[in-house]
Amino acid sequence: MNTLIAALRSLAFYALFYGGSVFLVSAAVAAIVAYRPWLAPVVAKWGGWHLWCVEHVLGIEVVLDGALPEGRVLIAVKHESFFEAIDTPRLFTHPAVFAKHELFAIPGWGYSALTYGLIPVAREKGAKTLREMLSLAKQRLDEGRPLVIFPEGTRVAHGTQPRLQAGFAGIYKLLKLPVVPIAVDSGATYQHVIKRRGRITYKVGAKIPAGLPREEIEAKVYAAINVLNPARPDPGGSHP
Repeated sequence: MNTLIAALRSLAFYALFYGGSVFLVSAAVAAIVAYRPWLAPVVAKWGGWHLWCVEHVLGIEVVLDGALPEGRVLIAVKHESFFEAIDTPRLFTHPAVFAKHELFAIPGWGYSALTYGLIPVAREKGAKTLREMLSLAKQRLDEGRPLVIFPEGTRVAHGTQPRLQAGFAGIYKLLKLPVVPIAVDSGATYQHVIKRRGRITYKVGAKIPAGLPREEIEAKVYAAINVLNPARPDPGGSHP
């Protein structure tokens, strides 16, 4: 019976969230064409609509433990599900998110993402592409926008603790910014097709200073983003 109820809640969530998303995505496209400053508020409203559906339809409580960072910092977030990716524009004010370069090749989405101000990460594209990425990141900082990165590079199962992508330490070194790590445990409730009632917690870690050696910054961020995740064996291997 509990599984049936969860399935019905999930179906209602999909219908409401994606149904509403059609209108909000259309509004975002209209903003790009008509008046681009409207784009960021529309995307934030999309995140707000998602949160309303998560809390009121799925019955998942979302909790923020700690104060969100301000100023020129690099925010490193655990990535267990689409929840935090969709929630990021609501959680932060007009965030500039580092995203995989391949995503920008998606017709329509890629152009919209660039217009919004996401930053393509091409790990194997050479020095010219790296310079362009850093230039974009610095421009977003100068605009007063928070920089957000998912240092694991992709979604990971709840309870697994894979190595951080090598590019994270390189970005940290080149930007010369302190890092604020944020743990999140969304995978336990949200990642499944049939989503479960419960709680999703964001836990904001202490600010880590700029300029640390690679091994130290990786170890500190790795520990901080995994504090909500009970470890279990991971095929990708654990961080040393």
